[in-house]
Amino acid sequence: MKHAVMNDENRSSNLGEPTARVTRARAKLLGSSSGLPPLYPSAKQDDKRVSRASLKRAAPDKPAESLAASRPHKKRAVLKDVTNVNCGNLYINCIDAAKGQPIRQDRKGSLQKKGKVEPACLAKKSEGVEVKVENIVDEIHDVKAEGSRDICPAVDLPTEPTEITNEEVSAAADLVPLKIDIKIFPQRGPSDRDEGALCIKEESLEERGVIDIDSRHRDPQMCSLYAADIYTSLFARQVDRKPSPDYMEKLQQDITKGMRGILIDWLVEVSEEYALVPDTLYLTVNLIDRYLSENYIEKQKLQLLGVTCMLISSKYEEICAPRVDEFCFITDNTYKKEEVVKMESRVLNLLRFQISVPTPKKFLRRFIQAAQSSYKVPSVELEFLANYLAELTLVEYGFLKYLPSLTAASAIFLARWTLDQSENPWNPTLEHYTRHKASELKNTVLELQDLQLNTKGSMLNSIREKYKQPKFKCVSTLRSPKSVESLF
Repeated sequence: MKHAVMNDENRSSNLGEPTARVTRARAKLLGSSSGLPPLYPSAKQDDKRVSRASLKRAAPDKPAESLAASRPHKKRAVLKDVTNVNCGNLYINCIDAAKGQPIRQDRKGSLQKKGKVEPACLAKKSEGVEVKVENIVDEIHDVKAEGSRDICPAVDLPTEPTEITNEEVSAAADLVPLKIDIKIFPQRGPSDRDEGALCIKEESLEERGVIDIDSRHRDPQMCSLYAADIYTSLFARQVDRKPSPDYMEKLQQDITKGMRGILIDWLVEVSEEYALVPDTLYLTVNLIDRYLSENYIEKQKLQLLGVTCMLISSKYEEICAPRVDEFCFITDNTYKKEEVVKMESRVLNLLRFQISVPTPKKFLRRFIQAAQSSYKVPSVELEFLANYLAELTLVEYGFLKYLPSLTAASAIFLARWTLDQSENPWNPTLEHYTRHKASELKNTVLELQDLQLNTKGSMLNSIREKYKQPKFKCVSTLRSPKSVESLF
């Protein structure tokens, strides 16, 4: 008998009753919904409520006329946008949409709570939704008022402004369709924006006979778009972080120029021993000179300063820098690890951690590229010879008075003249990228040629022996048959 009752409750009647079970909360909810016809449970449910009248409050009686006016089952309605309908229609549509859906057990409590909502609360919600609709209408009218204005200033462009009609939003809000004219202009990239400037630059370079070395490389690692700006910054910083050219005479009393030359000549051998890149050697010499320009040092600590500066440079330039123990070993354990670490702290604090400096090696890369722009095949001998001449200046204290860019340009000048005496080694392209005229290089080139010929008979031969190797094409043995002084 119990199973029969359950089957009667879950079976639809012939009067078009919904398949979902109707509870007291649902009946209360449907009864207060703007005159909707209530849904009645079956006769078994009436008997069940009568039997429980003593425990729970019975549902109110329904008029008999509404029983005949039961509505047929409808399909599930699609919920509309709450911003485009009023509160009453929203509430009715939600009830209609929920009629054909089975009630889940986990949502039973929430439905019962919703059934106890008073009409006053519903009225407040209706007012809130209407306020939102009014705000949206005001915003649409504001957009219409401002739509005729240009978003961007007037610019002569080949494209016409695009009209965007916002008919769907206005139709949903039961408003008159509004046309919002929005002018959309195509975005212009850096290449389009600077196209005119680039054309003017190319024309001026061609008129001057300068070859644009930045437009011929498609390799992204060459940074062709930023190379000019990078080297402009390097030209400016080389003056700020340049060591004092006369610190030996003004500050240092215990060391001499010869001691400095011996130290650097030994560091060249150390860099070869550990296969360090040339940038590490150049930066090491720069750190040594900058430290000696500001701090007095005794000759017993000069080698310690040298290995410490090479340790710092290795950490900055190398991928796999040598360890502190290796630098202690290369000095025959003259200094302990603690002394090297302490000196490293002193150097970095004195230099304020400014170890990114423009050295002649950085300018050589740019100038060699400009020097080979007219060659059909790049000259390896020119590159090795220019690097050899530039490294010779590291040992010589007298070259501290010259800027790194001037030293690099002089190395290019003398290297081109050593390899080819048929034409002037300087041309408009080199003058443009080095920012030095041939007349400005006279003193530097003449002193550099003295180093190349070793007119002073220096015994510091580490750099010469280094570039005598076949891998460097033995460029240290090359000499120019004609004097370079005849070019000035």
